Amino acid sequence: MNFKRFVSLIVSVAILLYIYAQIELASLIAVFQQSDRLVLILSLAMVIPITTITSWRLQQLVPQRSLGLLEANRLILGASVLNMVLPSKMGDLAKSYFMSDRSNLSGSLALAISIFEKACDLLSLLLWCVFGLILYPAKDGLFWTMTAGVSLGLILGLLLLSSRQFAEMFFGLTIKFAPKSLRNKLQRMQAAWREMHDYFWSDKQQLILISCTSIFIWFLHLLQIWLFILALTAVVPFIVSLALSPLSILAGLLPLTFAGIGTRDAAIIYFYQDYFSEATGAALGLLCTSRYFIPALIGLPFLGQMLGAVKKMDN
Repeated sequence: MNFKRFVSLIVSVAILLYIYAQIELASLIAVFQQSDRLVLILSLAMVIPITTITSWRLQQLVPQRSLGLLEANRLILGASVLNMVLPSKMGDLAKSYFMSDRSNLSGSLALAISIFEKACDLLSLLLWCVFGLILYPAKDGLFWTMTAGVSLGLILGLLLLSSRQFAEMFFGLTIKFAPKSLRNKLQRMQAAWREMHDYFWSDKQQLILISCTSIFIWFLHLLQIWLFILALTAVVPFIVSLALSPLSILAGLLPLTFAGIGTRDAAIIYFYQDYFSEATGAALGLLCTSRYFIPALIGLPFLGQMLGAVKKMDN
């Protein structure tokens, strides 16, 4: 196992041990026993439409729709497996390799598509987070600070996507001050970013379609988390969840823990402490983690092919 991955796993375990040391196991089990089973099943089943629409978006991104929907779905699920076990989102890189191999795309364009896909996801998440935070009824100094920070991140991301000049300046400064070990990766990303600009801004209608689809996909993600809350018989207004769920997801994206496990759970317990107990927060954390594990489990049959792609990339 990669050393950094091993350290992140240790940190995740340490955080979870601390969380569960504060909670009686019986109270956590009681939360699930008292849950609404029908709503719980429906909320877990939302993985299916979310994955299907995400696969359709990937199909639309590939020139001339040369990637079939089933193939796109297989790539999405296979990448989910690798992203759980390998560092640096290698699943997404392997997915770009497969797109290049199966759809006769250049390697740089396949990487550009993968980067654009992830950029759309992050910006859509930030957009919903800003929307929720603006409408959040009980803002204090911390929440105003987070609103400003998330809004700044959203503006930066939009500028990187929309302005070629700004993107060149950003990458130039980043490469200049980055450690030598990262400069080659950043230069490759800069080249892919240029190709992404050339490809996507040449078709404004396609750009609008993908952007709107990404925003809808993340609405479904956040709706799923709210349904988890309802399934656990907690009462949280949807607007409140729209603000707090993205913050918890963003905490899980920090490169500190294994697949966000631990940091995301702690963030959920902290941000929702005014609405339900720590035991319910821990249960919600487990359900949120299932959002990543279920697609990874479904994608296990494709693991061999994806690992083969990773080995070819390394060569």
